[in-house]
Amino acid sequence: MSNLHSDCVFCKIIAGDIPSYPVFEDDVVLAFLDISQATPGHTLVIPKQHLQDIYAMSSEQAGAIFSRIPQIARAIRASDPQIKGMNIVNDNGVVAYQSVFHAHFHLIPRYQPTDDFNIHFGDHSTDYQPQQYQALQTAIKKQLH
Repeated sequence: MSNLHSDCVFCKIIAGDIPSYPVFEDDVVLAFLDISQATPGHTLVIPKQHLQDIYAMSSEQAGAIFSRIPQIARAIRASDPQIKGMNIVNDNGVVAYQSVFHAHFHLIPRYQPTDDFNIHFGDHSTDYQPQQYQALQTAIKKQLH
């Protein structure tokens, strides 16, 4: 594939220069086991085209990539009857914990609340008044075309 970057670890995996444990592959994505295995079955889904993050994707590219995720998620869940749920995580930018700058989606099977994976959503609802919500709403809506 001509759009691979020689300094990108995921592009090297796509090219076969770095070994991986693929679970699904087609012309759009490669899905393989994450080496860290946050929980057993932790899988990465990456576009075969080098795209840095979600901001670099067109709607068509995103649709093609995302359309494969449910099938892969169902296969992971079916692989182990102990799986009770799944987090699907996409990090964009250093501050959001992106460490490989090739877009990717983590499919993290969940077995129990204490399975060594968590996400914390702080509740700051008491910090906001209706006018602040409306200002945020307006700022975002202005950017949508």
